Amino acid sequence: MNIKNSFHPYAIITIIFWSLAYVLTRLTLQYFTAFSLGFLRYFIASCTLMIVAVLLKMKLPSKEDFLWFVSAGGAGFFFYMIAFNQGQAVVTAATASVAIATVPVITALCSRFLFREELTIFQWIALPVEFFGVTVLTLMNSTFSVNMGLFWLLLAALALSIYNLLQRKLTRKYSSLQTSTFSIFCGTLMLSAFAPASIQEISLAPPVQCFYLAILGICCSAIAYCTWSKAFSKAKQTSQVSNYMFVIPFLTSLLGFLLAGEIPDRATLVGGGVILIGMLIFNFGEKLFIKIR
Repeated sequence: MNIKNSFHPYAIITIIFWSLAYVLTRLTLQYFTAFSLGFLRYFIASCTLMIVAVLLKMKLPSKEDFLWFVSAGGAGFFFYMIAFNQGQAVVTAATASVAIATVPVITALCSRFLFREELTIFQWIALPVEFFGVTVLTLMNSTFSVNMGLFWLLLAALALSIYNLLQRKLTRKYSSLQTSTFSIFCGTLMLSAFAPASIQEISLAPPVQCFYLAILGICCSAIAYCTWSKAFSKAKQTSQVSNYMFVIPFLTSLLGFLLAGEIPDRATLVGGGVILIGMLIFNFGEKLFIKIR
C-alpha cells in the first residue's frame, strides 16, 4: 500500500479526533448546552480555517457550486446537530450509537445509486459484521429504546450520509481544504442563531472547559474535517472512507478509559473485536482471498 496516495491515514486521523470529540463533549456539556456547544465548536473551527484561508489566499468557490456548499454545511453541521441533539434527549446513549452506526450503510447504498460505486462481496459481508459489532458493544449491557428520538437519530444519520456524499462530489473539483473550509463556514453561519446564549455561557465557563472547547474546534473540527475531505479525494469509493465510522464507538470507549478513567467492559472488548474483524474483511478480504487461492 502506497501511504502517500492512500486515504487510510487521513481517515484514521479523522476517526481518532472524532472519537476524542465524544469524550470531550461529555465533559464540556457539564457547562454548556448542546446547541451553544455546537455553535462555539464550529465558530472556533471557522476562525482557524479563516486564518488558513487568508494565509494561503484560498480562492472562493464558483457561483454555480455555492448551493452545494450551503447544502453540505446545512446537512453536516446544522441539521445533523439539531437532529442528533433532539434524539439524544429522549433515547439511551446505546440507541444513539446504533442509529449513527447506520451512516456507513446508508452512504454505501446511496453511493451505489448516485455514483455507480460497486462493492465487492467481501465489502457487503463486512458491513453487517461491523454493524453487529457496534450493537454488541453498545447493547450488551444496555437497552434499545424505540420512540420519536430514534426517528430524529435516523434523520441525523441520513444528514451525515448526505454530507459524506456531498464531500465526495465537491472534492472532485475543489481541494479537500477548500471543501471542508467553505462547508464549515456555511454551517457556522446557520448555527449562529445560537450565538447569544453561547456568549453568555462561555463567559461563565472555567478555563479548562475553554481548553476542551479549543481542542474540539481546532483538532476535532477544523483538522478532522479537512482530513476527512482529503480521504474522500483519495479513495476510489465513498464507502471506503465512511466505513471507518464503525470504529468510532470502540475507539471512544478506549479514549474514555485513557482520558476519563472509564474502564472498558466485556461488551467493549467483544464488540470492538468484531468491528476490527469487519474492518479487515472490508479493506483486505478480497486481497487475502486471492492470495489464499
